[in-house]
Amino acid sequence: MPWWHFIARRYNEVVLIARVTEAVEREAMFPRGIRAGVAVSGGADSVALLHLLAGLAPSLGIALKVLHVDHGLRGEESRQDAVFVQALAARLDVAFEARRVDTASASRGRNIEETARRLRRGFFLDQVRRGEVARVALGHTESDQAETVLFRILRGAGLSGLAAMRPVTPEGFVRPLLGVRREELRTYLSDHGIEWREDSTNTDPRFARNRIRNSLLPCLEREWNPRLTEALARLAAICRDEESYWDGVMASKPLTRREGGVVLGADELAALPRAEARRLVRRAIAEVRRDPRGIDFDHIEAILETAAGRRGSGTVHAEGVTAVRSGRSIRLSTGPKKPATYNIALTLPARVDLPGWETCLIVEVQQERNSKESVYNVEEECSELDWEKITQPLTLRSWRAGDRYQPAGTQGVRKLKDLFQEAHVPSWERNRWPIIINDDAIIWAYQFGPSEGLQKTRATRQVLRVRVLRRSTHGETRGWVLPEHS
Repeated sequence: MPWWHFIARRYNEVVLIARVTEAVEREAMFPRGIRAGVAVSGGADSVALLHLLAGLAPSLGIALKVLHVDHGLRGEESRQDAVFVQALAARLDVAFEARRVDTASASRGRNIEETARRLRRGFFLDQVRRGEVARVALGHTESDQAETVLFRILRGAGLSGLAAMRPVTPEGFVRPLLGVRREELRTYLSDHGIEWREDSTNTDPRFARNRIRNSLLPCLEREWNPRLTEALARLAAICRDEESYWDGVMASKPLTRREGGVVLGADELAALPRAEARRLVRRAIAEVRRDPRGIDFDHIEAILETAAGRRGSGTVHAEGVTAVRSGRSIRLSTGPKKPATYNIALTLPARVDLPGWETCLIVEVQQERNSKESVYNVEEECSELDWEKITQPLTLRSWRAGDRYQPAGTQGVRKLKDLFQEAHVPSWERNRWPIIINDDAIIWAYQFGPSEGLQKTRATRQVLRVRVLRRSTHGETRGWVLPEHS
């Protein structure tokens, strides 16, 4: 080998190692003292990743474990991949664990690439959960990143989708090679005489990613921009930074949760800048469904149009999420649930956890005090009734269609349904709205208070005190939490 070839090869190796080391340190991928899993399929990228990390492990202060998944899709070829990877791990004196999965059966007519990805991910996350490894290094390169961005552009993804693959994920996946092109890794392997396995399916044009990798991207680089791979990877980095900024903005906006759903104010949502409103809706969907994939631009826009509409009602069905507007609120949930209705006999003094609410109801009889000082916490929802005008038994139950009574200080008997509409109580909260009855007559309803004629007066000697209190995370009760609707 001519001396200049040796110098060039050594220079390329030093530059490659320096770039990988810089990425690992910049993103804090591997805390010292941990054992990191390395996902190795046997292909060039993952084999190069393993060799690079094996060389860096002593200086990083980490141990390694090779993780391999045999999908069984290529018969003997798949089995030989597993044998190759196990032998590679043994040569490098690295722990090894493999899992064989039946990807073809698991796909059941669905996208087989997505199924394979899900099964691999499940194996890696299982290793993290069991404490076998603290991180899992994946061999995705800058070339993979560019292909992912281009694929998502073609599918009409937004900024979140164009951010593509992250260097570090909350689950513990890390990607040390996102700044390295695939060709650089193959050169590194060839220069060191390191073998790898070629997956025969990588040239199969039935797979969209192969068509992008082998046809579309090379064509665009040849005819439009020879540095397109770098440009697409840079676009992903820009979008990732944008997403990080918006994640911080969204984290400062508390969400109101109700029985597995999230409630947004329609007026507030409609008043936000469109970009911020879209992200708030997507965040609410993620809270409800955890995985917002499948929710597209049209779904988000339909929810925003429902919020901005003059009608106080409307329903939008997205992928696994239903958004229902009622009055001034929009509730996003995974679907209709059986209302949390209840019918509870009260034995005084009573303390009842209200079904469907993060609250409790306290009902007790007390002697009236002449002091002008308040006898209850000002943060509580509290009503006081004249106990001598009430007979037992008392029953706490949820609202029923047709319920009516005359709230104290008002004219005439009213349907609670009409009171709900005037108070802008959303439809999903009505079926569990707490009321107290005596002899089938309503004597108290939450927010609307005692029935006319039963409210405390100056002549009252004993009061029936009804309080609605919030349950804090520390088991205390402090302040009412049932929402006021104005």
